Amino acid sequence: MWALLSVGVLVEPKDIDFYANGERKREAECVLRLKPPLAAAGGRGGGGICRLNHNFGMCTNPGCHWTFWKCPSKKSPMGSSKLIAVVLLPALLAFQAPMATAVNSNLFRDYIGAIFNGVKFTDVPINPKVRVDFILAFIIDYTTETNPPTPTNGKFNIFWQNTVLTPSAVASIKQSNPNVRVAVSMGGATVNDRPVFFNITSVDSWVNNAVESLTGIVRDNNLDGIDIDYEQFQVDPDTFAECVGRLITELKAKGVIKFASIAPFGNAEVQRHYMALWAKYAAVIDYVNFQFYAYGASTTEAQYIDFFNQQIVNYPGGNILASFTTAATTTSVPVETALSACRTLQKEGKLYGIFIWAADHSRSQGFKYETESQALLANATISY
Repeated sequence: MWALLSVGVLVEPKDIDFYANGERKREAECVLRLKPPLAAAGGRGGGGICRLNHNFGMCTNPGCHWTFWKCPSKKSPMGSSKLIAVVLLPALLAFQAPMATAVNSNLFRDYIGAIFNGVKFTDVPINPKVRVDFILAFIIDYTTETNPPTPTNGKFNIFWQNTVLTPSAVASIKQSNPNVRVAVSMGGATVNDRPVFFNITSVDSWVNNAVESLTGIVRDNNLDGIDIDYEQFQVDPDTFAECVGRLITELKAKGVIKFASIAPFGNAEVQRHYMALWAKYAAVIDYVNFQFYAYGASTTEAQYIDFFNQQIVNYPGGNILASFTTAATTTSVPVETALSACRTLQKEGKLYGIFIWAADHSRSQGFKYETESQALLANATISY
């Protein structure tokens, strides 16, 4: 089957190797060479190249935003060795905006450990039909040996409650629950009530320090992945993208981490930095933990879904999670509004997962919303 509708020339599908669930597999790959001016919209400039996954029609090149094609079958008459001109149908001009592949999934994620109120992994209900990621909050490349705290150029220190959420506690929760993974989040908003900025001495020195520092923390604490949650910046978007993108790439290449996520929110400066990261390094980023709860308390379900759809455009091809906070607040999207939106998104086939900020807050509520969210996600027809 094929359905490639754009301006460009299509090169014959080729076999490539890739990995899924730790197994080496072989699949067909298509290459689309875009003709100007549309090539620029693909993030590659004139004559750009996008590589398209045969099964899912998603672009797999960092910086390539054309995500709505399917490759022709190798048995298709179009699957010849010759270049084939593809005609743009006028009725599809509306699809010049990037589109993402939407799919339901059963991923639940919960930040934990930031508030220092003694919450434990074992306090949180775990539905065996759901994939559960605990995300330790936080590690920060700042030191509190100075007053005020100062940046340390990629040398990270632990700021989660590691006297409770210990390496042995991590090992135990994963051994007892094969569906559980544990990650750690980098950055956060504040340290000792002072803002945390992404601040570096140089790209190379930050990356080198961060790779060494993260490798030790991840391995010492039996962790599986990382989350990027810088919210304030003293570098330009391209520098942030290069630092974080290279860090994730190197940690994955060394087998230190299995997955990585980013945690942007609806602030123009924040979005510029994370979208620059996505444009170049989307291929190494597994999940987008978008902080939808950062929108105001008057947000309606319809507006929440509109915000969600905006992020599908901003992070094309991304596994975007819905979210809410269980903190006692009158300034964030209400939990029930968020959950109602999640039900609608699932009906539309777009609910890849849900994350909560944070288990620490949920403790006083008996983890009601962790239970409810996981029950909803257990309905997913695709579990991965």
